[in-house]
Amino acid sequence: MSEHAFSLLRLRRFAPFFATQFMGALNDNLFKNALIVLLTFHASDWGNLPISLLANIAGGVFILPFFLFSATAGQLADKYDKALLSRLVKVLEIGIMLVAATAFWLHSLYLLMFCLFLLGLHSTLFGPVKYAILPQHLHEDELVGGNALIEAGTFVAILIGTILGGLLASQPNSSTWITVVCLGVACIGYQCSRSIPPAPAPQPDLPINLNPISETWRNIGFARQNRTVFLSILGISWFWLFGALLLTQFPAFAKNVLGSNESGVTLLLAVFTLGIGLGSMLCERLSEGHVEIGLVPLGSIGLSVCGLYLALATPSQLPNNAPLALSELLVQPAMWHVLLALIGLGLFGGFFIVPLYALMQIRSDNSHRARIIAANNIMNALFMVVGSLAAGALLSNGLSIPTLFGIAALCNVAVAVYIYGLVPEFLLRFIVWVLVHTVYKLNVSKAEHIPTQGPALLIANHVSFVDALIITAACRRPIRFVMDHHIFRWPILSFFFKSSKAIPIAPAKEDAAMMERAFEEVSKALRNGELVCIFPEGKITANGEMNPFRPGITRILQRDAVPVVPMALIGLWGSLFSRKHGKALAKPWRARPFRNVSLVIGNQIPPEQASPEHLQQIVKQCSIPEIRD
Repeated sequence: MSEHAFSLLRLRRFAPFFATQFMGALNDNLFKNALIVLLTFHASDWGNLPISLLANIAGGVFILPFFLFSATAGQLADKYDKALLSRLVKVLEIGIMLVAATAFWLHSLYLLMFCLFLLGLHSTLFGPVKYAILPQHLHEDELVGGNALIEAGTFVAILIGTILGGLLASQPNSSTWITVVCLGVACIGYQCSRSIPPAPAPQPDLPINLNPISETWRNIGFARQNRTVFLSILGISWFWLFGALLLTQFPAFAKNVLGSNESGVTLLLAVFTLGIGLGSMLCERLSEGHVEIGLVPLGSIGLSVCGLYLALATPSQLPNNAPLALSELLVQPAMWHVLLALIGLGLFGGFFIVPLYALMQIRSDNSHRARIIAANNIMNALFMVVGSLAAGALLSNGLSIPTLFGIAALCNVAVAVYIYGLVPEFLLRFIVWVLVHTVYKLNVSKAEHIPTQGPALLIANHVSFVDALIITAACRRPIRFVMDHHIFRWPILSFFFKSSKAIPIAPAKEDAAMMERAFEEVSKALRNGELVCIFPEGKITANGEMNPFRPGITRILQRDAVPVVPMALIGLWGSLFSRKHGKALAKPWRARPFRNVSLVIGNQIPPEQASPEHLQQIVKQCSIPEIRD
């Protein structure tokens, strides 16, 4: 992770909240796993129910509040200050641990299960606060780093809580140890929450609807208003299904397939968690401080490949000397393939999940962002339950665990194709990301001059066939490009242009009707608050010099008076996709990887000052280093 992301841990607007959520996740998993271990190895002390049934009941009791109270939690997070809610949730956590102490003292299984239910409620109430507070306290260029730290921290807390819970449950006087440690963690979390800066409510007058069914449906309706947000939620929910399926099978996988003991389960969990942490940290670095959804397809590809690798790399038969100690397990050749597959699953999982969380936050309407996150939590819980039921049904019908992993990997391919087919923006950003990290090395200057909201007309010099892709890589908002209809139909790139809703245009003497349709579509896009980019030269340069800017700019601005952002593309002349050597791609052997290109973005120009001649002069100035600096 970059220095920029870790610097957030020194800021009061992030560090106390990070510590608060870390302690909460740690306590949830510590208590839950300690209770499961107690019920597994001391089942006779707590009743006559089968061990497997007790473990499943515990899991169901913990997740039930997500269905019952997520809708209410989303409303509360939109109605009240999120810092205040964080402190109240921590007070609730302390109270839960006191009830747990009473349950251990009374030796009451039912009261312990009630505590587990209350911890699920604690997580449910904190969920919308956890993700809705980040856009309030972090800048846009800090959001990916903040989410990466939150995701990495959460999985580390899960790992520590799971291991510590098991250790405490195996000690003499285990109930006392569990109570003391959980109560201590809850108190530390409360103390951290006291330093969280205020996060004012976006809708303080919001009436609270206590009907979970109608409010849940309403929250899902908020999410569905923005297709990208809703499909991000589906992607996040699928990841939690995929991840929960893996984590749930780790004990049986370690014992019945790898021939290991409890230490093998811990190893699998630790390696997977390490991968998630690395993936989250690398995601922030590769995103370069912005929400880069191009990494999501890369993550889904990696999840599928590593899932299949895990299925194929698993040993076909149990070792003869099972159960194996950890040292014996690590000398098995197949084990290193399993560990590599698991760390890859975690790594690409980080690529997949961090941008989706950031995208959901940044694209959600501020007035009901917490309720959209509540809808996400409900969908996550639903997907995990459905996944667990499906996995249980398949395994009970004789399917092996490695085959289950392989089926999950193939299902991941189907989910990816479905999501990227509905929202090509994910796949387009992936293509652009690959382009600017292999063929070109892009440097963007003054990116903040492009407005983050509202309409604007972007104009740039036209140097190559990939100018639109370079500009897309530099801008985090979708752009509607106006381009010559011949370039619009160019092989391969036509997919990008059509999927990004580019607007083809032709000269009046060639196709007057197409030209009029283009201007109509430009006007419609600007009135919808979109960004539109045109290349005023009307054609790609044949000699490296700019052609005169045409009067189409004036016609657009006369109809819709919007700000104009001039830009200069530098370094593309002489590249593979320019016309320096005749036709583009004419001499591919001259191409070199990581070619340095720059996009210099000028100040916004008011529409009344944006004549073609004035704009051309500004673009020329942007392309001259001494003037630009």
